[in-house]
Amino acid sequence: MRHLVTGGARSGKSTYALEQALQLAPSGPIGFIATATPMDGDMADRIRRHQAERDERFLTLEAPLDIAGALLDPRPRAFIVDCLTLWCSNLLFAGSTGHFLDTKPDAELFGRHVDALEQAVAACDRPVILVTNEVGLGIVPPDAVTRTYRDWLGRLNQRVARASDRVTLLVSGIPVVIKPGTR
Repeated sequence: MRHLVTGGARSGKSTYALEQALQLAPSGPIGFIATATPMDGDMADRIRRHQAERDERFLTLEAPLDIAGALLDPRPRAFIVDCLTLWCSNLLFAGSTGHFLDTKPDAELFGRHVDALEQAVAACDRPVILVTNEVGLGIVPPDAVTRTYRDWLGRLNQRVARASDRVTLLVSGIPVVIKPGTR
């Protein structure tokens, strides 16, 4: 089962994904593939708060760039990827060197990672819940880097949604199923 959970910032996506994963694998372990990197104090605090929401049934797998590799871990009975939004940002700023803070976005590197993600999710024999943000509903960003990010994330979300059995949009904490799935 492949389930994409999308919505705006602070719409309840992560909480919903945790609840769904616990229904799929109540005794765990559930692989929590974390893509966030503590680039500043605020992000470090956010990461700590998210970690505190997970109990011993969750196995944290840090994967700021290699989600596909993390999905190969044999221990979890289900996976949550939280989140594609930060992963896309990480790839945007990894650039051609594959290291953070490279200033030139590399579309080929991004494409290779998205292809690998899509293949790994399709090949995974356990449920995968992927969390992302819907960022394309607002105004057109005023600068090239932000427009590139919005475009990359929009294309990534479309590909993952097509490959998912189920897609749920969170609006103000309320899940709205937009692709009910058959499996």
